[in-house]
Amino acid sequence: MSFDAHQLADALEFATVSYAESTESTNTDLLADADAGPWTVRITTNQTAGKGRLGRVWEAPAGANLAMSVLLTPTSLDRIGTIPLAAGLAVADAIGGTRLKWPNDVLLGEKKLCGILAEAGASAATPTAARVVVGWGINVALSEEQLPVPHATSLQIAGKTTDHTQIAADVLRNFHQRMQQWQDNDPQLLDDYRAACASIGARVRLETHSEAIEGTVDTVTDDGRISIGGNAFSAGDVSHLRRKDGNYS
Repeated sequence: MSFDAHQLADALEFATVSYAESTESTNTDLLADADAGPWTVRITTNQTAGKGRLGRVWEAPAGANLAMSVLLTPTSLDRIGTIPLAAGLAVADAIGGTRLKWPNDVLLGEKKLCGILAEAGASAATPTAARVVVGWGINVALSEEQLPVPHATSLQIAGKTTDHTQIAADVLRNFHQRMQQWQDNDPQLLDDYRAACASIGARVRLETHSEAIEGTVDTVTDDGRISIGGNAFSAGDVSHLRRKDGNYS
């Protein structure tokens, strides 16, 4: 299904939409665009060098993936760590049956549907001003054979809509609403995140840059950290462990 940039722009009165038939990375495009203002959206259905968290590569055949990024200019950096959580929650708001793996992997069943990467940069015009780019990579129309890894899935496989334009509009509208909560420091944002977070109560393995921790997730703190056994961590790669033969793996 083709993407309609004009339809998306009409649906998003708060955003400026920039569409590319193909680009290496929508995040990189926005970070390099000194003229882009807040709520500029860069979007493509053919991202050739997408970036994932922890240096991973995000790949998909042309037309099968929806890659989009939005530029934010937050007035405060005090709670910047919760912006990626809001980005994941916006997808869960938009696509029924999804849950979140901390911090913001979107799961459909137990498989990954969407990855999110937030990056910060300075403004060329105002070097002290914060510029945060949030990017989503959503598996829309991939077949089983096209999935990059066994633990991935797509909207097509799940029998959900593959209308790229509608999906983009739904996610971005929800993200705009969630960022209003973020701006207002509304506790409902984290309450709703916790309700959608499959990691809370799960047995997990958290790999940080210096160690690996296994335990049960107690909660996600108000500043977005994951709490395992009473200890909170701000960064790391989480794997949900499955119980097998009396052990977790």
